[in-house]
Amino acid sequence: MVSRKLIKIIQEHSSNLAHQWYEKVQQSPTTPTYQTFDEKALMERVQNVYANLERWLEEEPSQVERYFTDLGAERSQEGFKLSETLSALFIAKRILWEYVMSQGLLDTALDLYQALDLVNRVRLFFDNAAYYIAVGYENVT
Repeated sequence: MVSRKLIKIIQEHSSNLAHQWYEKVQQSPTTPTYQTFDEKALMERVQNVYANLERWLEEEPSQVERYFTDLGAERSQEGFKLSETLSALFIAKRILWEYVMSQGLLDTALDLYQALDLVNRVRLFFDNAAYYIAVGYENVT
């Protein structure tokens, strides 16, 4: 199944994806606080998202809600703006899809269908993550 292959590839390359994400946030005008924050901590955080993607896609929504609500509160307490936090999340999503598309696993109509299913699930995951980050952030302020 293509979606399982893609998830496995994402998990196996979470460190590389995290590095690509880090490079992007260091260059983006939308993430200035990320450019002054500890590199190791940032890399661990985003690598955790990539490495746990499959688990979070299949878990109870309450697990994702709790994690990202806590994350939003933590970013607020660390001095990150909400707009920066969401921008960093969207950069993570963009890096993920650029990587998935570069893997060339979509050879048949069935592969494409399975990949579209994964796209929809991941898009919903990131949409929910953004919402819960905002909720957690607002709960602090």
